[in-house]
Amino acid sequence: MSPRPLLIDAAWRLASLGGGVAAAALLLAPAAGVGWRGIVATLAFYAAIAVLVLWALPQHAPHRRFGVANALTLARAGYVALLLGAVVEGVALPERLRWALLLSGLIVLLLDGADGWTARRTGLASLFGARFDMEVDALFVLVLTMLVVRTGAAGGWVMIAGLLRYLFVVAGFFWPILALPLPASFRRKAVCVVQILALLAALAPPAAAVASWLCLGGLILLVYSFAADIVLLLGIRRVAARITT
Repeated sequence: MSPRPLLIDAAWRLASLGGGVAAAALLLAPAAGVGWRGIVATLAFYAAIAVLVLWALPQHAPHRRFGVANALTLARAGYVALLLGAVVEGVALPERLRWALLLSGLIVLLLDGADGWTARRTGLASLFGARFDMEVDALFVLVLTMLVVRTGAAGGWVMIAGLLRYLFVVAGFFWPILALPLPASFRRKAVCVVQILALLAALAPPAAAVASWLCLGGLILLVYSFAADIVLLLGIRRVAARITT
């Protein structure tokens, strides 16, 4: 169980941001052309994230505060929920909305760089925070690939970039070596940032002619990163086998 002060703090932040996400969905809906389906999808997705956060919160112990860093990650999750609402609604994303998406996406990407630094500066780094950050990054990539396909900026193949993380997790159930914890990696984080930048750039109006190439370049880097992690895990298994024999 999570410490009571941590649970109260996390619940308060989840509820506060949930209210903000609901208000943003209602205010932005007319301008973005999002109807009731998109709003419901946004709120349902955020609610699912909130449940998962509370379920995983014990990994944040022994800290007794949710922390600014996790609040920043939660804000990014709320942004992804808003994007998912636009996907469910099937918004066409005219030029003005694409520019707005590019600008807001870059701001959210800056927050991605700030949360880890903030966690270390405040002494509230934890396994929960690191996992929360990674999963929100994966969701961001997945929803961006949906938008890229929806707008026709690239073909359905770009969804591979959004699904790789989840295919890796599923593969871990059948090949337990892939479920082992991985050490922190600057390469992994850098490739994720490049992937998000490539997808955001592909959605920008001036990039229409090269959008597929941008997405392909990001996908190649992402495949390389996952392959490098698999090789690393296989190396760990070989070392462990030598030690035990």
